[in-house]
Amino acid sequence: MHRFSNFMFKDIVALFTDYSNWKFWLVCSLILAWTIQMCFYLIVFVRIGKKRKMRQYVEAMPISVVICARNEAENISKNLPLILEQEYPDFEVIVVNDASNDDTASILAQMKQKYKNLYVTSVPFDKNFFHGKKLALTVGIKAAKNEWLLLTDADCVPTSKWWIKTMSQNFIPKNNFVLGYGGYFEEKGFLNKLIRYDSAFIAMQYFTYTDIGMPYMGVGRNIAYRKSIFTKSKGFTSHSRLMSGDDDLFVNENAKKGSTVCESLPDSFTMCKAKASFNEWNRQKMRHYTASERYKTKHKFLLALEPFSRSYFYLASIILSFFNPIYFLTIILFLLRYFVFLYAVLKMANKFKIKGIKLVSILFDIVLPYINLIQLILGKIRKDKLSWK
Repeated sequence: MHRFSNFMFKDIVALFTDYSNWKFWLVCSLILAWTIQMCFYLIVFVRIGKKRKMRQYVEAMPISVVICARNEAENISKNLPLILEQEYPDFEVIVVNDASNDDTASILAQMKQKYKNLYVTSVPFDKNFFHGKKLALTVGIKAAKNEWLLLTDADCVPTSKWWIKTMSQNFIPKNNFVLGYGGYFEEKGFLNKLIRYDSAFIAMQYFTYTDIGMPYMGVGRNIAYRKSIFTKSKGFTSHSRLMSGDDDLFVNENAKKGSTVCESLPDSFTMCKAKASFNEWNRQKMRHYTASERYKTKHKFLLALEPFSRSYFYLASIILSFFNPIYFLTIILFLLRYFVFLYAVLKMANKFKIKGIKLVSILFDIVLPYINLIQLILGKIRKDKLSWK
């Protein structure tokens, strides 16, 4: 055994002194990719497990909840009462009926008779002018009476009666943005696990990036910001032609370090039904990716560096695992990276209350960069053919 170890050590030393050997450069690139990965996980992503600091009670202030609905009659019937009946003293709910041709208008009219805090406005259908969600959202925001806006989607539901109250505990003078978690309901099937893992990983990214002072996105399923920020920045004017970006790109352009926080208490979550087919989910992701090209350069660099270094690490590990004695070094690096990755995934799953993804997380870790790359490319190619509904 001692002789074998000696032999292996000599071979590794010989490899690292032979600069002309292609294996030397591949090993060096593997170590570099591993180092980048460890930096992401140990410096950034590990923060998802941080304990919350105790916060002082914030006195309730008037809040406007804004929801856009296009042909959402069924969801409006089921979900809107859960928002209108929130345990909060002073809030209005503004629903923008965005050119619906189903029963959305009549259902909203009936609800308006019951709920005095419901305000309904609409964007009429115009066959000569195709518009996306941003116009409807702008109409709703302009109709809001209050400074703090809380946004979600018609197909989403709060996880508790204290959603507004929990998010509002961050509505203090220094804050302009509050980013929440918008997840998906657990259902049977591999695709559901993939979608829930993907959305949780994205949430872990924007939560931890915000924690290090680099807010770059939020999700329209659960986000709050000041109306004055929207007005001052001229809303979505700078990216009005893009189909997406009403959430992530607006945050990317306007959120600042020190005035942007994330809320991670379970009572603040919203949940939606995940897409039932891969094509539906793929189309949704492609639409979201159309806004990514407008992110700030530093954000685009970091968001590309992590999956690239991850994919390269796996690829280089597979190649080098066939060579003796390099495979031993490869195994060590792989295991070290895997345990750090697993720790972050467990913390992420615990933070966002996600079940059933731990056993398949390593598979998703390997395949998602390639799936997301294809979705990004297709999103750029087909961006003129994508719509929000």
